[in-house]
This record gives sequence, C-alpha cells and structure tokens, in this order.
Amino acid sequence: MDKSMLGDLDSLPEEDKLRMAAMVDQLQIRDSLRMYNSLAERCFTDCVDTFRRKTLDKQEESCVRRCAEKFLKHSMRVGMRFAELNQGVATPD
Repeated sequence: MDKSMLGDLDSLPEEDKLRMAAMVDQLQIRDSLRMYNSLAERCFTDCVDTFRRKTLDKQEESCVRRCAEKFLKHSMRVGMRFAELNQGVATPD
C-alpha cells in the first residue's frame, strides 16, 4: 500500500478507521480459514485411500504430515516472495 493511501486513511474519522480495521481482520480470518480448509481437503484427498478403520495407518499419517509441511512451506515462500515484490513496487515519496 503506498503512502498516499495511508494518508487518506489517516484523514478518516476514528469510527471509520475502526470499521476498516474490523473489515481487514475479517478478511484475514476468512483467508486463513480458506487456506486451512484447502490444506485439509488436499492432503486428505491425496493421502487417505480407504476407510478401513477410524484412525489413519502409519503410511497415511506420514503422507498427511509431509503434505501439510509442503503446503505450509509453499505458502510461506509465496508470502515472502509477494512481500519482496511488493517492496520493490513501492513508490518513494
């Protein structure tokens, strides 16, 4: 976000700032839940083959663990790369 946008936010009444902060919080929670649901669905689909018993067998459990680790590492790397690119695009004021 560039500084001109931040300046516009500073000129808002306090009530509007609080409303904007609440909206941002809701969007972040929604995105976190969406990422978690995507992770659970993807790893379950890739790793669980049958429903022989209530618990995962060792092979399924290790597959889910590897899948979740890969997904989270990938998400962190994408976030870091996005932040790097976002810093390079910022306009100096």
